[in-house]
Amino acid sequence: MKIGKYSLGIGDRFGHQGEAQLRAIMKAEAAGFDVVPVWNKSNREHSYIHSKPDDTRIEADAAVKALSFSRAYFVDADHINLSNVNGFIAASDFFTLDVASKIGTSSNDEQISEFVSSCKKYSGILNIPGIDHPFNVSDQLLKNITLKFLAAIAEAGKIYNHILEQKGADHFVTEVSMDEVETPQTPVEMFFILKMIADQGIPVQTIAPKFTGRFNKGVDYVGDVAQFSREFEEDVLVIDFAVKEFGLPENLKLSVHSGSDKFSIYPVISQIIKKYDKGIHVKTAGTTWLEEVIGLALAGGEALELAKQIYKNALERQEELCAPYADVIDIKQNELPSAIEVDQWGSEKFANTLRHIPGHPDYNPNLRQLIHVGYKIASESGTKYTGLLEKHYDLIGSCVEENLFDRHLKRLFGL
Repeated sequence: MKIGKYSLGIGDRFGHQGEAQLRAIMKAEAAGFDVVPVWNKSNREHSYIHSKPDDTRIEADAAVKALSFSRAYFVDADHINLSNVNGFIAASDFFTLDVASKIGTSSNDEQISEFVSSCKKYSGILNIPGIDHPFNVSDQLLKNITLKFLAAIAEAGKIYNHILEQKGADHFVTEVSMDEVETPQTPVEMFFILKMIADQGIPVQTIAPKFTGRFNKGVDYVGDVAQFSREFEEDVLVIDFAVKEFGLPENLKLSVHSGSDKFSIYPVISQIIKKYDKGIHVKTAGTTWLEEVIGLALAGGEALELAKQIYKNALERQEELCAPYADVIDIKQNELPSAIEVDQWGSEKFANTLRHIPGHPDYNPNLRQLIHVGYKIASESGTKYTGLLEKHYDLIGSCVEENLFDRHLKRLFGL
């Protein structure tokens, strides 16, 4: 089982927007880009929503059938590990092996020595085709990389083999994820990480590193775009070289866990993948949930009141809601509007404040990040929330479709 050249992770917290998301994907197809949809939902999201991985499969299958979509699509067991993978086995055919928590944990001396010895041919000056500067690979650098990453990749091997035993070979796509850490992996670290992955026998098709800069939830990239561009391009070239050196799958590509809406780096990604004729996987995650709230606001009446209530409750429960996402949000408290202020807003004001339109005078990235992590509140309202999603299905769906195609896919593929 192989994933296509271009793929998009389309998270959907409440499982109501599958058709709207797929319509956006089909618009990209009509514009000349066959983008593979990958419905993704993490164990944490399932626990908050009280849903199951089977629900994500049902949503994806139903959307594909309703729109007569004839190309490949996947359901991603997003950010799984050995403790929770079993619940995803039956429904998923894409597995994001999250080993970030294992980075820096110890391996035994024999394993470390064996891996370092296996890398001797790369010691000294390492030239990677296309990169205009060499890498100086000292014995100490090799040892440091091994100490930092070997145990994490060994854990990826355990998870992969567990899935393999359950599903059999060629019945799923494997991604290795290391993005939810503080320190980015350098291109030379990526090279040796890929060797570790090959040594584990993992047929990895996408790899999600941590890049330089902030990938906060629901808002644009914060960092030096030129630096990201250099790093991303070198990673593309490292992967190309590693595929040839280590016998990894030829379609191996970078995966960018964007946290949604990284508009300023989408053109950079587009330019580089076109330059080298390479693929890309991008996860947009919670952007769909935010469009649901925007759609409710635009609907007015009780739907607008619920959107306001979600924000006001999130304001009161900010510490609780933000704690699990502490490394990927950056909210300026003094720029959050008060509950009293939000109570005075009409539909357009609320929608414009939440909707990510760079440069719009009403847009507030702080409010957007807080609502991004506040989907637990909507879940607690039960059928009140989902009932309003169904009542205003067409309006909300149009928001989801427009956002995914016009703001994401167009920028990502230069449409």
